Amino acid sequence: MRVLITGITGMAGSHLADYLLALPEKVDVYGTFRWRSRMENLEHVKDKVNLIQCELLDFSNTVKALEISKPDFIFHLAAQSYVLASWSSPTATMLDNPRMQINLFEAMLMLKIDCPIQVALSSEEYGMVYPKEVPINEDNMLRPLSPYAVSKVTQDMMAYQYNRSYGLKTIRTRAFNHEGPRRGDVFVTSNFAKQIALIEAGLQEPTIYVGNLDAKRDWSDVRDIVRAYWLAVNKCTPGEVYVIASGKSFRVQEMLDILLNLSRVKVEVKEDPARLRPSDVEVLQGDPSKFKAATGWEPEIPLNQTLEDLLNHWREEVSRRNGS
Repeated sequence: MRVLITGITGMAGSHLADYLLALPEKVDVYGTFRWRSRMENLEHVKDKVNLIQCELLDFSNTVKALEISKPDFIFHLAAQSYVLASWSSPTATMLDNPRMQINLFEAMLMLKIDCPIQVALSSEEYGMVYPKEVPINEDNMLRPLSPYAVSKVTQDMMAYQYNRSYGLKTIRTRAFNHEGPRRGDVFVTSNFAKQIALIEAGLQEPTIYVGNLDAKRDWSDVRDIVRAYWLAVNKCTPGEVYVIASGKSFRVQEMLDILLNLSRVKVEVKEDPARLRPSDVEVLQGDPSKFKAATGWEPEIPLNQTLEDLLNHWREEVSRRNGS
């Protein structure tokens, strides 16, 4: 079996590679990366995966990646996925995310690759959610509140259109927030964990800088999410969309409190205006009933364990980077 993961160097991509390599059946894992991609997340499996240097914004590059990998399954995870950055680079975010997907879809059509392709979408597509609409299911209206969210709505509708127009076996997954080791430090809980690790190591003053702590999100462990992705391409109906979520929501403040309780130091918390968005989604809580009915998936890793693993990851990273 041959699997292609776009964006394999990211948190979810690298954990998906881990999951596939641990399956009982033999899986040849291929993954695309860019020359400027950070490769730390794959250091432990670099001899077990087949890496293809590929700029998905270039069509000929994308065709070559598919010709090399000859996939039986594709997981399309590559994207500019940082919401805050989409405000400072709206044009790049809203053009590049759909463009990468168009190139991938068109390359599949040209090469007559007829395999399931999971498209990693986002709960951010829902945007302005009203209290009566929680928990959120697949039928909720999409009211995106950031350039990133708009780009994901475009990818979502494109995946639907290519399924209906050309029969591509697109599986649309709207995953809600997922965290764990290897999460980029620009994302909220990972940034908190990194700051705590730096303070513990004496490399930052005992102050944690934060943005909006009142927003509520539905968090799962990334290792549960990638297991869900594998179930999606094996058990879900092409063309359909599925919410993947825990079904519970927590305020960002609660996530911070858990991390502070796990820390070895006392810290002060200060709001940093630069971390606030022009508009923010107030509450995101998913209803994964449809996905669970199709696959039997259930989240297995408790939130406290996710955050403890995340904090320990940053403790190791800070120690490694400082040679201690």
